[in-house]
Amino acid sequence: MSEKPREIRSIATNKRARFEFHILEELECGIALTGTELKTLRQGRCSIQEAWGHIRRDELWLVGANIPEYAQGNVHNHKPDRDRRLLAKRRQIDAWSGQVKTKGTTIVPLALYFLGSRVKVRLALCKGKKLYDKRADKKEKDDKREIERAMSRARRG
Repeated sequence: MSEKPREIRSIATNKRARFEFHILEELECGIALTGTELKTLRQGRCSIQEAWGHIRRDELWLVGANIPEYAQGNVHNHKPDRDRRLLAKRRQIDAWSGQVKTKGTTIVPLALYFLGSRVKVRLALCKGKKLYDKRADKKEKDDKREIERAMSRARRG
């Protein structure tokens, strides 16, 4: 039997993360949510710009992610800024735990998305960039864009 490819539908991305950090390693993991959080995510309402990963008692947590309250919810609605447990393999958590203890290394969420009917988080183990690294990346990006423009003008005319 052939399995259907699961559809990936983006909920939120952290575009700033690739500008602010050097990405050392990436990891896809699940996230433990309540029912009203899932309903809010289906509406596409979420922010991970200020979020980060944290290892607490040998568990991986997503801290600072904002999933607003469900509009049609009742008194049992979730708290928007609560910490959410991430589902990853023990081996991976232990490996990242050792690396996070070194100075300047942190865990940053890159994207939150639906994979089929499940919510997944793409995390990255990152090291902060210095100001001159950011300038060099911006210059490289601008140069690449200028080369592409020149190439497209040359093809046209």
